[in-house]
Amino acid sequence: MDTLLTPTAKPHPMPADWRDFFTLTKPRVMTLVIFTGICGLLAAPGSIHPVLGFTAILAIAMGAGGSAALNHWWEMDLDAGMKRTANRPLPSGRMLPKDARDFGIFLSVTSVGLMGVAIGWLAAISLAVAIVYYAVIYTMWLKPRTPQNIVIGGGSGAFPPFIGWVAVTGEITLMPVLLFAIIFMWTPPHFWALALFMKSDYAKVGIPMMPVVAGEKSTRTQILVYTVLLAPVAIAPWAIGATSWVYGSVAVVLSLLFLAFAMPVGTRTRADEDAMQPEKTLFKFSIYYLFALFAALVADRLLENNGLIGGGMFA
Repeated sequence: MDTLLTPTAKPHPMPADWRDFFTLTKPRVMTLVIFTGICGLLAAPGSIHPVLGFTAILAIAMGAGGSAALNHWWEMDLDAGMKRTANRPLPSGRMLPKDARDFGIFLSVTSVGLMGVAIGWLAAISLAVAIVYYAVIYTMWLKPRTPQNIVIGGGSGAFPPFIGWVAVTGEITLMPVLLFAIIFMWTPPHFWALALFMKSDYAKVGIPMMPVVAGEKSTRTQILVYTVLLAPVAIAPWAIGATSWVYGSVAVVLSLLFLAFAMPVGTRTRADEDAMQPEKTLFKFSIYYLFALFAALVADRLLENNGLIGGGMFA
């Protein structure tokens, strides 16, 4: 871990409690992980026993929590130098680094084993790849070295619906790949909107986020570019006949709204007087966008199953 850029964590004053371990799993991020994983599972053709379905989502959640704990452990010193993260269990000194590391490893290994034994080894391998992608490729390698960390690292957050789908079908087809691609393309405009109004924090600890390295103008342009590229990917499941007009219409409307919120961010220079409000609005909307898009995918599938609409030919 890089200890030269930021202050080291405070001494460990007392035993960590369960809330600190829960914090290591990044509960807010976990909500999106669980939600998209469930959506992938429910939207997949075929069926899965409710107990096995619960087990698959539990394994996905444990894997995400384990990789998040390893992220906390590795970035302890960086977190200590950022106002947004300084009160986390490790930089605040409420937990020993080895406890966080061991907790992350335990959750990660257990989640893959559980998925493999209960669901299938294709889903388990996919989960293992997702964990390594986030904890090692993104956290340890990409994030401290390249402003493209979010672009390439976006794949780590794109796995849950992919894994949920594979857990049901036992195979990799076009649709889970598209679900992966949607989140992959969504991540840059979502996270760079955050990075614009958190730029000073990232600069302080030497993380080469796009606004810090390439500047705000380039970042704003790329937010627009990725927003435009996201739209056809989000609409693709309908375009290829894999879903009905229900999902398709929601995807079109949401993508147009995303573009509408991205335009003022991408076409302006920073205006201090409005406290980066357009950027904050885009960041918040991007979260609602992903939730609504995947909810529409599930609704489409449920309406088809109940004979209320004509279904698509799921790939």
